[in-house]
Amino acid sequence: MTPSIIVCGLNSIGYRILCLLRQQNIAVSGVNDYPIPDEPDLTIGDMRATETLFRAGLQSAQTLIVANNDDAINLDIVMQARLINPQIRIINRLFNTNLGERLDQILPEHTTMSVADIAAPIFVFAAMGNRAIGQLRLVQQTWPIYEEYIHFEHPWYNLSLRDIWDNRSRMLISYLTADREISLVEAMSLERRLREGDRLIVGTKPMRRNPQNSWLKQSKQALDTVHRLGQHGRFTSIGILVLLVIILIIILIYIQSLSGKIPLIDALYFAVGIITGVGGYEWIAKDASTLPKIITALVMIVGAGVVGICYALLNDFVLGSRFQQLWNVAIVPERDHYIICGLGGIGVRIATQLQSQGHEVVIIERDVQNRFLSIARAQNLPVIFGDATLPDILKTANLLGASALLTVTSDDMINLEIALTVKNLAPKMPVVVRSQNPERVQRMQQVFKFESVLSPPELVAPVFAAVALGSKVFGSGMIGDSLWIAVSLLVTPSHPFCGRCIIEVAIAADLVPLYLETKEQTVHGEELLKAFLHPYDILHLTIAAIDLERLWRPNITVQDN
Repeated sequence: MTPSIIVCGLNSIGYRILCLLRQQNIAVSGVNDYPIPDEPDLTIGDMRATETLFRAGLQSAQTLIVANNDDAINLDIVMQARLINPQIRIINRLFNTNLGERLDQILPEHTTMSVADIAAPIFVFAAMGNRAIGQLRLVQQTWPIYEEYIHFEHPWYNLSLRDIWDNRSRMLISYLTADREISLVEAMSLERRLREGDRLIVGTKPMRRNPQNSWLKQSKQALDTVHRLGQHGRFTSIGILVLLVIILIIILIYIQSLSGKIPLIDALYFAVGIITGVGGYEWIAKDASTLPKIITALVMIVGAGVVGICYALLNDFVLGSRFQQLWNVAIVPERDHYIICGLGGIGVRIATQLQSQGHEVVIIERDVQNRFLSIARAQNLPVIFGDATLPDILKTANLLGASALLTVTSDDMINLEIALTVKNLAPKMPVVVRSQNPERVQRMQQVFKFESVLSPPELVAPVFAAVALGSKVFGSGMIGDSLWIAVSLLVTPSHPFCGRCIIEVAIAADLVPLYLETKEQTVHGEELLKAFLHPYDILHLTIAAIDLERLWRPNITVQDN
């Protein structure tokens, strides 16, 4: 069978993508540079070699997913693939998103995807108490997708599905009943109410917290900055003080030796002149006795050194990089903040997203040369350098006053050690733990009772698979073993949905409409179900990946209820 999708690079993420596409009955094959147990049908060899890609069937494939964790290797594969099949659609995993944006602009049918950009919102939702199973990107915001299990005491129990549908702050994705198989739109058309055992997959609009930038907080920050600058300038102050003492000693010596025959201002001018090397009023020393002359010679030597040291300290204090760092340093908040351990790709994305939603953040990082440090400083994010497994470092980040802690380093064992340290110090502190091993996630959560243990491969694989299946995907998630995707469907004049009512199409194709964009307006809620599709309307919807072809099937008909 000729594959329509090829996954190149079967690491933890690539292999999960391959398995997920197989579950959706997609014609997919994998390419890897080493064999994988119980996978005899893989193409093994150098993934950058023409011969390997030909054996995998790249010349006739429709889509290539490049999922290695090395940007250089991925770029080599992309270039070789385009030489073999110029029309192939490429989904390229890149850590360097700036490079990816330029590739997307230059190469047709090329889509860059970043694991950090995809996974970070899920970590944020988990830290804020939402157990998200997916996400939607709507109106420049990322909406978390979660599951609501209906029981007798649930506030939605016995509510009509239409009542929940009309709420603009929510998007209904799927409806699973306890007694029969029925689609969400069909259930609404039958005026069905929520019963015990029903499950709803819902997207919620994220709420932005207003940052508390009161005048008191700003004043405290200014005072703390002045205090830090004073500590940093301590040595400079000492050097200047020593210089002033030397000048005072010279003035007193010459006034005393000349029995007060010279004015104080002349003595001051002479003292400054011999220390700085400028000179002036040398007759004062000429008329002095032997001892003051000897002292003058020594002062000239010592003074030159003191002046040089003072100049160097003052220059470093005012113009040096440390002064700029101290001036721009962010203050560690005392309470209601989020602590992020690990300033990696995912960590920095988590921090910037939390900050964009109005939350305060503190980052703990071991490496003082971390590549993302400039981004953190540009965003005015406090960074504490140290080992987050040590209680003193966590206390420095004001652990007891924090809202939650996320440990997202690239080492699972370090993440576990940090999380256990936190639980010893603050047993009630919500902790979100990153694990690269998907098989370890459930065991860690059950044994250690963490609030959430998340695996980036599990989070991002559905998104890669969804993008491979649809050209304009703005969301995805998992419902059991089924992948659902959110797509934007352009209704052309020849499209089988053109001219039909949305509720009719939704029931027939088993999809859930989210909203409709027409030339004149955007249609939501109850009006959406009654609307008709016209040429060049854009229908935003969710559908099971396995049913994706229904969006273009010409013989969809409404079934009798």
